[in-house]
Parts: sequence; C-alpha cells; structure tokens
Amino acid sequence: MASFKVTRISEGPVKPASATPEETLPLAWVDRYPTHRGLVESMHIFRSGADAAPGVIREALGKALAFFYPLAGRIVEGAEPGCPAIRCTADGVYFAEAEADCSLEDVRFLERPLLLPKEDLVPYPGDDRWGVEPHNTIMMMQITKFTCGGFVMGLRFNHASADGMGAAQFINAIGDMARGLTEPKVKPVWDREKFPNPKIKPGPLPELPVLALDYIVLDFPTGYIDGLKKQYKEHSGKFCSGFDVLTAKLWQCRTRALNLEPNAEVKLCFFASVRHLLKLDRGYYGNSIFPVKMSAPAEKVLGSSIMEVVDMIRQAKDRMAVEFFQFAKEETDQDPFQMTFNYESTYVSDWSKLGFSEVDYGFGPPVFAGPLVNNDFIASVVILKAPLPLDGTRMLASCVTKEHSEEFIRGMKADLP
Repeated sequence: MASFKVTRISEGPVKPASATPEETLPLAWVDRYPTHRGLVESMHIFRSGADAAPGVIREALGKALAFFYPLAGRIVEGAEPGCPAIRCTADGVYFAEAEADCSLEDVRFLERPLLLPKEDLVPYPGDDRWGVEPHNTIMMMQITKFTCGGFVMGLRFNHASADGMGAAQFINAIGDMARGLTEPKVKPVWDREKFPNPKIKPGPLPELPVLALDYIVLDFPTGYIDGLKKQYKEHSGKFCSGFDVLTAKLWQCRTRALNLEPNAEVKLCFFASVRHLLKLDRGYYGNSIFPVKMSAPAEKVLGSSIMEVVDMIRQAKDRMAVEFFQFAKEETDQDPFQMTFNYESTYVSDWSKLGFSEVDYGFGPPVFAGPLVNNDFIASVVILKAPLPLDGTRMLASCVTKEHSEEFIRGMKADLP
C-alpha cells in the first residue's frame, strides 16, 4: 500500500471581519445537555478549487463570523453551576491549511478504509497552538489541498452551539460570503429563550459498552427508494419519506441478523427537528431537536412487513409532538434525552437534508459531505446523500459486530437492483 503524507503549512485563529458585540449569551436547555458538549467531526470533499480554496474560505469565514459572532467565542460556565453559556470574545475560529502529496483519486476520495489518518484531515492543534479545551472550543476548520486540484475541508463543530441544521446554515453562510454576497442568505437568529427550559435535570451519563462494531457502507439508488415509498402509499394511502423506508428496512434487517430471542426488546432512536412545533425563525441555528424512541419485541419487528414497520416509525413520529410538549410544559419528570447504549439499541442520524451537500464556495458543491463515524460503543447509522456521481442515499452503518455483519449486509442488499 502506498504511503502518503499530509503537511500542515499554516494555522491560527480567524476572527470576525468587523467589530462584534461583547456579551455572554445563555444556551438553551437542550444546548446545555452534557452529551452535546463535544466536537462533531466531518469531512467535506471537493473535486476542484484547491489553489484558491484556503484563501477564499479563510476570508469568507471571517465575514460570516461577523454575523454568527457567538461562534467566534468560547463556551464558559454560566452564572449557575451546570449552565454553560457562550462568551462572545471574538477570539476566532482555529483555521489550518495543509497539503497532501497525493491526489484524491490516489486515496479513493477517502472512501473507507481511509488511506490517510483521520487526524491528518481534521484539525487537532497542540496546546501551544490552541489553548482552549475541546469541550469549550466552538469550531475548528482545516483545508487540505490535494494534487490535481481537489481539497478537503475537515470540520470540528461543538454540538452545544448548534445542531446539524444550524451548523450547515453557518457553513452555507461561509459559501455565500465566498461567492461575493454581502450577507448570508439566511441570517442567524439566537432566540435561545424560545426553546423550553423545564426544571427537569439531565439523567446520568450512560455506561458505554465496548462492542467492536464493523463499519459498513451501503448505497441505495433513488429509484429503489421511490419504489418503497410507492409501496407504502399503496399500503396505507399516505406518503412517507425515504428516511422512513430505509430506517424500517435497517431495523428489521438488523434485528434478523442479531438472532435474538423472540421476546427480546429491540430499540430504535433518532432525533427529529422541533422547529415547526416551536414556530422558530428560519435563521435559528441552536439545537432544536427531540428524540423519537421505539421499542418492540424482536418477534414483532420480524413478523411485520417492511410497510408495517414504516407504520411503527410514523406512529412514533406522531407521538413525538405530544411527548415534546409534555416535556416543555413540565408534565413529566423523566429526562426524554436519557439514552441506553446496548447492543439491542440502535441510533439513526439523518444528514441527508441538513444542507451540507449544497455548500458552494465558488468551486461547485462537494462530492461528499458527512461525519467521520468510528466508535465501538454506540450501534449507530448515519443516512446521508450518496457521494457524486452516485444518485441516491448512502448509509454509514456501525451497528453490528463481525459475527452479524454478513447476515445484516445480505438482508440490506437482498432486493437492490
């Protein structure tokens, strides 16, 4: 196997391009949730623009931060213990530029397994270069130039400051500035006080098992997904999403692969936006999510048709609104965000419509944009837009061990064209 090298050639803070307010802004209840206090890592791969990208994006980042100025600050402890806030210091975002001695083709456009270490592609500055702890840092960015004109943006974004949709809103704002706009198409709105602030205390952090999960990539053409959606329309007379049908297929195939006892409880969880329930402004970029949880005996999941499993998912979505308002009105004393991480539970995250795939810095949209997923303690799946030139949806699955991966893959691919 060829050995390639990435060399960092510059690094340092990018500050807002103009003066910004000095204030401390409170985070919402869901922003402050302990499991959100960390940096989510992602890769954004572009086929062209390498020579211009570092300078263009660095300048555009400064201009975007003038609007999204809290993101140039730091997370600090608030007036009350356990209530972190953002101090708007204008200290800036860590930004690095690097060069790879290979082309994106040489490293298979960073398909798994990666031919370059993850740590070379996303920023990991030393304490001498960036003295802020990761859980207090809001954002870091690295642009890595490849030979033959491609580049990769490696991003680390603190979940406490924004959810996926909010992070994508900011990244698109950088694109707006890079293409010469004078302000973002969607202006940021803080308004954290509009998210409910119940007195419910977050539950204890869950225990994390070591599961040694396989990493599996599955692609589903648009025509195949549309066929499943059509079947559901015929089954129920109602419409459903591509997420619904793929998640139903995932839950059933995974349950079959695990070969559990018939009465064993299998669980599925994903997070849904509640922006529509709260009637939040389009520019709201904070966390505005709520868990959708399902639990059923293995025999029920396996004994149902895929369309009946879609029914179960849609019913859980409908229940979510009721459960959210019970949480908001303090009609429950249970922490709805409390999670259990065991092998019978799987967590699904939908990146397909967040907006990362539409970002344009003047070099066209990314070939691929998605998270770097690699853990051995949460059975998880990410659904996202398939990389160009593929048409459809990609599933990044770290949800089964090697013992069960062959049966899981067989089931997921069983009726693919």
